[in-house]
Amino acid sequence: MTTLAPPRAQKTALTGLFLSVFLGMLDAQVVATALPRIAGEFGGTGAYAWVTTAYLLAGSATAPLSGKLGDVFGRKRVLLGALALFLLGSLACGLAPSAAFLVAGRVLQGAGSGGLFVSVGASLGEMFTPREGAKYFGWFSICFAVSSLAGPVVGGLLTGVAGWRSIFLVNLPLGLVALACLIRLDLPRRRRAAPFDFAGVVLLGVAITGFTLLTPWSAALGAASAVAFVFVERRAEAPVLPLRLFRDRTFSVSIVLSVLAGFAFLGSVNYIAVLLQADAGPAEGGLRLVPMTLAVAAASLVTSKVIARTGHYRWAPRLSMALGLLAVLGLLTLHGLPATLGCLVVFGVAAGLNMQVLAMATQNTAPPADRGAVAAGVNLARALGSALGPVALGVAYIAGTHGVFLALLPVLALGLVTALALPHVPLNRQENSR
Repeated sequence: MTTLAPPRAQKTALTGLFLSVFLGMLDAQVVATALPRIAGEFGGTGAYAWVTTAYLLAGSATAPLSGKLGDVFGRKRVLLGALALFLLGSLACGLAPSAAFLVAGRVLQGAGSGGLFVSVGASLGEMFTPREGAKYFGWFSICFAVSSLAGPVVGGLLTGVAGWRSIFLVNLPLGLVALACLIRLDLPRRRRAAPFDFAGVVLLGVAITGFTLLTPWSAALGAASAVAFVFVERRAEAPVLPLRLFRDRTFSVSIVLSVLAGFAFLGSVNYIAVLLQADAGPAEGGLRLVPMTLAVAAASLVTSKVIARTGHYRWAPRLSMALGLLAVLGLLTLHGLPATLGCLVVFGVAAGLNMQVLAMATQNTAPPADRGAVAAGVNLARALGSALGPVALGVAYIAGTHGVFLALLPVLALGLVTALALPHVPLNRQENSR
């Protein structure tokens, strides 16, 4: 097990890790309130709709690639490269002279973010034993949750004060701080000679893109690519996402749960923001999100401490889905702002219970050589869910936010049933060397 020394270097490196996660997730949501301004400046062309989609697609496609590269060449190199790519994309977005250039910058940003999420999670798995790492995964989840929920609020404030370009340019000084901190990260250097799975990477990228776009032709292309991906991975010498990982029930159940959690808790954020702005402006609507955001952070922190002390985590995703169901039922049946905010606080607690527990569970049972692939699988699943959520819920939104919450009920119910199937494997106190 890698132990950073001295402790100050460890704290510095952790600061860089968590700041990287915060920036990567913030940019997934921060453009939501800036899109009208962007469309106005670039003539209202249809290309601006890709400003969000391009980021999510690129991040989903690069997650498994980054995990594999980290397993082969070392986590730190991939992490620093991903952060540099994210900052380059941020600069391109901030200086974009056209909508097409902006979308290209978002692709670079998204590609970097996919590497950040995977590499940070896998780095924590290499720095600490599963039991020790539980509290740090809790901080990871807090950064992830708070930045995702605060994105629309931050985007609105920055756009109103300094213009929409500031939401991208603010990443540069913060990202450079993270880069300086990550120089202190001390992880094993490795290089394993193995042929790279180019065919698997391409097919997985096409499958992700097809399923995310969710049109008839893209879904068909995605399904065909997914089938081809399975056949290729079964024969690949060094697969980008080893199919043998799915023999581990903890991994396979966590993948399904990650998709459902991403769909329900992250895919619904923008519609919740719309609900809270129905009778108020963007600023007041953003303030109404604060209780839910605090609930996410508090639940994540408490969950991580309980898991670190007990080594047991299976209760968290079960309680998460149950509370999510209760909150949505309340939003469908109760009326008035206080009742709505109360239900959203419960929804926030449910989201916080589920953020990084599944990453901890899969890291706990994975061999060290597969940590990157495992982290990539969980992040990819969650990213797919969070990308599919806005698209699918957008159809239900035709009937208003009531339709959105109604559509969440079967997703959360399926999540609860799936969570009941998660195996009981207490977190190890020592390094997993299987």
